[in-house]
Amino acid sequence: MYDVSTRKRALALVAQGRSLNSVSKETGVSRAAIRSWQHRLEPLPRMAAPDPGPPADERAYAYLLGLYLGDGCISPHMRGTGYYLRIACADAWPGLMQQCSEAITKVRPGIGVYILQKQGYSMVTSYSRYWPRLFPQHGPGKKHERPIVLDPWQQAIVDAHPWEFIRGLIHSDGCRITNWTTRVVAGERKRYEYPRYFFTNKSDDIRTLYTDTLDKLGVGWTYCKRDGTPYNISVAKKASVALLDLHVGPKH
Repeated sequence: MYDVSTRKRALALVAQGRSLNSVSKETGVSRAAIRSWQHRLEPLPRMAAPDPGPPADERAYAYLLGLYLGDGCISPHMRGTGYYLRIACADAWPGLMQQCSEAITKVRPGIGVYILQKQGYSMVTSYSRYWPRLFPQHGPGKKHERPIVLDPWQQAIVDAHPWEFIRGLIHSDGCRITNWTTRVVAGERKRYEYPRYFFTNKSDDIRTLYTDTLDKLGVGWTYCKRDGTPYNISVAKKASVALLDLHVGPKH
């Protein structure tokens, strides 16, 4: 049996990033005991990870934030010493995976990034103790089932780099398609094609972050209902599509 002070000291050392082996040698506590304390339903308080400071590249962070809000998640390491940031990317868009990987390394220079292949898609993955600090929207459950609000420092970055934020959101949960219609001109029916952007997300808060930013950029948008639910946002006016083509463009 170990007293409370011994448990607190051991867990505090682990929280600093020390390995279970080194903590065991220093405290005399077995690795099995330390591991069991980490996975208790009500774990003892652990020392918080140091503040990572602001993102090294705010422009890249605005883009990565958009990707995270769309198709990203953060999950703890099984030993409780850090977290994985994972961004899901369809295999059809290798350019998107490359841009995502580059954004991560710009936000946290020197950090490792790897691609984890899944069935029909890939996870761009990176490990760090700091991801929950850089993405405070992380929490239990699905994003559309909990409030999603940007911290003031995040909003300041989005305000400074709104197009990067929009690009990240569209690259995750959006697309550029070509619609068509027909008209009768001089007695002859002709087909007309026009490009259109869609953004689809179940979270009311994430959709609002998207549309509020579009409003600030002068991009017109409308809601399109799917099965009676208005969580599909369309940009179809020629001038607005031209702006998105200039700053976002199709995924590749």
